[in-house]
Amino acid sequence: MKKVLFVASESVPFIKTGGLADVVGSLPKSFDKNEIDCRVIIPKYKCMDGKFLENLEYVTHFYMDLNWRSQYVGVFRTVCDGVTVYMIDNEYYFSGPKPYGDICYDLEKFAFFSRAALSILPVIDFRPDIIHCHDWQTGLIPVYLKDCFAQSDFYRGIKSIMTIHNLKFQGIWDVNTMKDIAGLADSYFTIDKLKHGKDGNYLKGGIVYADYVTTVSNTYAEEIKTPFFGEGLDGLMRARSNCLRGIVNGIDYDEYNPETDKYIEKNYNIDTFRKEKVKNKRALQQELGLEVNDRKFMIGLVSRLTDQKGLDLINCVMDEICAEDVQFVVLGTGEERYENMFRHYAWKYGGRVSANIYYSEAMSHKIYASCDAFLMPSLFEPCGLSQLMSLRYGTVPIVRETGGLKDTVEPYNEYDSTGTGFSFANYNAHEMLGIINYAKSVYYNKKREWNKIIDRGMAKDFSWKTSAKEYENLYSQILGW
Repeated sequence: MKKVLFVASESVPFIKTGGLADVVGSLPKSFDKNEIDCRVIIPKYKCMDGKFLENLEYVTHFYMDLNWRSQYVGVFRTVCDGVTVYMIDNEYYFSGPKPYGDICYDLEKFAFFSRAALSILPVIDFRPDIIHCHDWQTGLIPVYLKDCFAQSDFYRGIKSIMTIHNLKFQGIWDVNTMKDIAGLADSYFTIDKLKHGKDGNYLKGGIVYADYVTTVSNTYAEEIKTPFFGEGLDGLMRARSNCLRGIVNGIDYDEYNPETDKYIEKNYNIDTFRKEKVKNKRALQQELGLEVNDRKFMIGLVSRLTDQKGLDLINCVMDEICAEDVQFVVLGTGEERYENMFRHYAWKYGGRVSANIYYSEAMSHKIYASCDAFLMPSLFEPCGLSQLMSLRYGTVPIVRETGGLKDTVEPYNEYDSTGTGFSFANYNAHEMLGIINYAKSVYYNKKREWNKIIDRGMAKDFSWKTSAKEYENLYSQILGW
C-alpha cells in the first residue's frame, strides 16, 4: 500500500479561503483506500469553528529548532470522512483572526509549519512514500527534505510533489530575512534555487527541489511556461517541463447535486430539468426582487470580485449585456471598485440586475440551479470550480478559453451539435459580448439545441473520483510500483 501525506495551509471542512481547501479536503477521501493510505497535515488555527477544535485528540508535543529559535510543536489528530488529519499547534503562529495576514509574519509561520510537518512524522509513526505539498506555504518542505532532513535514514528516499494552485502567490521576501527565518545556508539562495531577482521565493524552492510538479489543469500547465502567465517563473517551468503535469480539480458530487440539494427550491436531474429547473428561476427572481418571468435570459456570476476574473470586460459592455430580455445575478465580494460597479448597475437596472455583495453558500447553490447561463470571462484561471458546478446544475457556462476553463468547457458547435457551453478566445469585451449574444440567440431560437447542450453538460463527470484516479497513476509512476 502506498503511503501519501498531504501538507497544506487549509482544508475543508476545517478552514477555507479558496479552492485549495476544497482539493485538500476532497481528494484524500476519494482515493482507493485499499491502494493508498493518505493522511493530511494542516495548522491548528484558533479561528477555526469551535466544533472542530473540541473534537481534536491530543497526540503529543515537543520543542523544535527553527534556526536560532526553539519553538513549541503540539500535535493533535482527528478523523474526517475516513481520512486521518493531523493539526500542528503553536499559539504564537496560529492564533490570529484569519489564517493569513502580514506576508513577513506568514513566511515565518509557514517555515515553522513546513519544518514541524516533517518533524512530527517519526512521532506519529507515519513514514510516507510521497509528501504532496500544496502552494507556496509548503514550498520549503521539498527543500528541507534535501537539506537538514536528508541525513536521517527515516527521511531518505521520501519523494515530494509540489502542486501549484495559483502561480500568482509565491511567498517572496528579502533574502536575508528568509535565510534567518528558514535556517537555510547561503548556498540555497542562488538564482537557480530559491533566489528570485533580489529576493527569496518559497514556491520557487518547492518547484526546484520537488521530484514532480503538478498544477490544476493541462492548459494552465502549458500557459505557465509563457511570460504572460508565468509570473516571473516561466523559465523555471520550461526547465522542469519534463516533470510538470496538469490534473484538473473536481467537485464534490454529493454536495453539488441538483437532485438532493437542500438549498434549492425544486430538485431536478438530467431527465427532469426541462420541467423543474425553471421553478428555481422563478423562486430566485422573487427572492431577489427581479421581474418574475420565465422568458428572461438569466446570467449568473459567483466570484471573488478581482481583476483576475475579467470583471473589467463586463464593465465595458454591461449596458449592452443588460438588454431588455436579460437578467444578471451577481454574488461575491472583493475589490471595492467592482463591488460598487455591480451596485451601480443594480440601481440603474432595477428588476434586471441583482448585486449580492456578500458570500453565502446557500445563495451560490440557488444561482447555479436557477440561471440559464453562467459567465466566467477570466483573465487567467488555473482550474476554476464554478464552471464545473454550473455544468452539474445544467446552467450553461460562457467562459474565456484559458486554463481549466478551456479544459472543461467544450464550445458549442451548431453544425455537428456538440459542446457543453460557449467560449471566446481573446481577452476582449466585445468578443465576450458577441458570444453572450450568440448564446442568447440559441436559448431563444433553438430551444431544443439549448436543452441538448444542458444534457451533455450534466452528463459529464467532473467528480473527484476522476482526478483521484489520475493522481493515483502519478504516484505509481513516481514510485515505480
